[in-house]
Amino acid sequence: MSPARIVLLGTKGGPAIRPDCPWPTSTLLELGDRRIVVDCGLGVTRGLTDAGLSLKGLDIVFVTHLHSDHVLELGPLIHTAWTAGLSTPVRVYGPAGLNRYWQGFVQSLEFDIETRIEDEGRPDLREMVEVVEFGEGEVMVDGGLRVTALRVDHPPVTECFALRFENAGTSVVFSADTAFFPPLAEFSRGADVLVHEAMLEEGVERLVQRTGNGSRLRQHLMASHSLAEEAGAIATQAGVGRLVINHLIPADDDAVTEADWTDAVRKTWAGPLTIGRDGHVLVIRGDHTGNQENRHETGGTEERVT
Repeated sequence: MSPARIVLLGTKGGPAIRPDCPWPTSTLLELGDRRIVVDCGLGVTRGLTDAGLSLKGLDIVFVTHLHSDHVLELGPLIHTAWTAGLSTPVRVYGPAGLNRYWQGFVQSLEFDIETRIEDEGRPDLREMVEVVEFGEGEVMVDGGLRVTALRVDHPPVTECFALRFENAGTSVVFSADTAFFPPLAEFSRGADVLVHEAMLEEGVERLVQRTGNGSRLRQHLMASHSLAEEAGAIATQAGVGRLVINHLIPADDDAVTEADWTDAVRKTWAGPLTIGRDGHVLVIRGDHTGNQENRHETGGTEERVT
């Protein structure tokens, strides 16, 4: 069996796009023989193709919650895969309301879909996608793959879920968007990798100063997201093998360096650490005990957890 692989396709928190900034949130998880897309922010389709995934092989998609930086490109991803030759069913898992999103998308593309069915002989896209809305608890068991969900604290959104993926002794947890949430530590207990969102407090202050709704935005960010040191505290309490910080806020501040992120996380986490950046690859190998050694490959774009 191939080693598990995580590809960070988009690592920016929030939906806004500025020159030379990272893309919003999306990740490819290859676990066992399954290819799983977690969240579909803007840029996910290009990110997947750049990661070497044939869109015809699109298999399973998970959406943690319905904020636009996690779901905006779900419909375009599936439609583009269909135009690239996708002919097998796709299962999409997400919170309540996801089916309404999907139905609205295919309705908006009705002319294009029906034209391509008739003119190009394609299968009906509307019959190829199964949307499964889930709540807290076990979401799916399919062969060796087991997925469970934990409702996290992301006001005002109540349907927001951390996800734990397990297969053949390997486990990967995604925090989703959340304020500091101690139950997440138990949910992540012993995972090989925890992918957790993170903010840098001094960067937040600069971010809100340059926006028109700064005071209101700051209130939302501090109530609904985790500081980098809080992500580290969850990783320490959970005893995970590696912490990956992702959904970075801010992700496009020239005054913020990787050292700033590292310094913040190191206040609470002493273990292996990855600072998220678009296109970064993490390969998971070894005994899955959490006693893992990392080495950077040439170019710094791939890490191997052994």
